[in-house]
Amino acid sequence: MRWSVLVVALGLAAGAWSLARVRGPRPAPRPGRPAGAVTVIVPSRDEARALPLLLGSLRSQTLAPARVVVVDDGSTDGTAAVAARLGAEVVAAGPLPAGWTGKAHACWVGARLARTDLLVFLDADTALARDGIERLVAEHARSGGLLSVQPYHTTVRPYEQLSLYFNVVAAMGVGAFGPRERAGVAAFGPCVVCRRADYEAVGGHRAVRGEVVEDVALARRFHAHGYPVRLLAGRGTVRFRMYPGGFRQLVEGWTKNFAAGARLTRVPDLVRSVLWVTATGSGAIELVTRRDLAAASLYAACAGSVAWSARRLGDFRWWVIAAYPLALACFLAVFARSLWHTYVRGSVEWRGRRIPTRGHAA
Repeated sequence: MRWSVLVVALGLAAGAWSLARVRGPRPAPRPGRPAGAVTVIVPSRDEARALPLLLGSLRSQTLAPARVVVVDDGSTDGTAAVAARLGAEVVAAGPLPAGWTGKAHACWVGARLARTDLLVFLDADTALARDGIERLVAEHARSGGLLSVQPYHTTVRPYEQLSLYFNVVAAMGVGAFGPRERAGVAAFGPCVVCRRADYEAVGGHRAVRGEVVEDVALARRFHAHGYPVRLLAGRGTVRFRMYPGGFRQLVEGWTKNFAAGARLTRVPDLVRSVLWVTATGSGAIELVTRRDLAAASLYAACAGSVAWSARRLGDFRWWVIAAYPLALACFLAVFARSLWHTYVRGSVEWRGRRIPTRGHAA
C-alpha cells in the first residue's frame, strides 16, 4: 500500500502540474474590434450532419469572416449541397494526389483561395461562440505566429464519455498548460489561426502533406522557421462534438492520431502523462484488490484528479468520472490498437481511406 500511495501521489502531482494553467482566448479589447479580414477554411469529408452547427455559428459572429470556404473532400453524403444552402463558398478538393492525406490537401486547396491577411482553419464538427472569431483574431494579434485552440469537448451519447482520457492525455502531452508558459511545438488541428504570409513562408500544408498528425507537423514547421506557436483551451470560445457517428468512429479516430502523436511528444511531457495514467490505474487496482477504507480513499483522490482535469476540457458526466476505470480501459485498449496499426501494420483507416504511417516524420 505504501508504494501505491507514493505512485498515486507522484502521478497526481504530475497531472496537476501539466494542467495548472488551462486558459482560453481572452475577450477582444474594448472599445472597438480587432481589425483585419479573415478567411475561414473548413476541410470537410462527409460532414453534412455537422456543418449546420458550425456555419450557423459563423453567420452570427460579432466579427464576420470575409469568406467561409468549405472544401469538399470527396463527400458522398451531400456535404457540398448543405454547405452551399447555408451560405458557404463550396470548393471541390478534387482527386487526392499521391502522398497526401485528405485533410492536408483540403486545407491546402482552401488556403490557396484566400486573399485575406488571416486564415482560420476549423474542423467541420466545431462551433464558435458569438465573439469566437473576434477572440481568435485578438489573441493571435497578441503573439503572431501560429495560434491553435483545443475545442471544449461536448458530449451527447454515453459512449462519447469514453473520450475522457484521450482529451486529458492530449492536453498534458502538448506541454502548453503547465505553470510557466512555454513555446509550443504542437497544435490542435480542429482550430488553427495564422497569417497567410506566414503560412506560405513555412510551406503550409503542402510541407506536411503526408503526415497523419498534420497539426503537430505544421506547428513544428512554424517553430523551425522562428515563428511563435501558442496553444489555448477552447471553453467559452470554440467547442466540438467528436465522433458522433458511433463507438466504431471513436475508436477509428483515436487510433488514427494517438500513437503517432505520442511519438512526437517531448519526453518530459510524455513522462508526466504516463505518471498520471499510471497513478489513476493504481488507484483503481488498489480498490479492487484491497477493498478497504485506505484503498477507497486512494480511489477517491484519483477520481478527484480525473474530475478536475477532464471537466476543464469537456462536459464529461459525473458517472464516467466515478467509474473512470471504464474510460481508462478504453484508452489503453485503443492506444494499444493505435500502436499496432501505426508501427506494425504501417497504416490506419479513416473515413474510408487507408493512410500510410511508416516513414513520416514532422
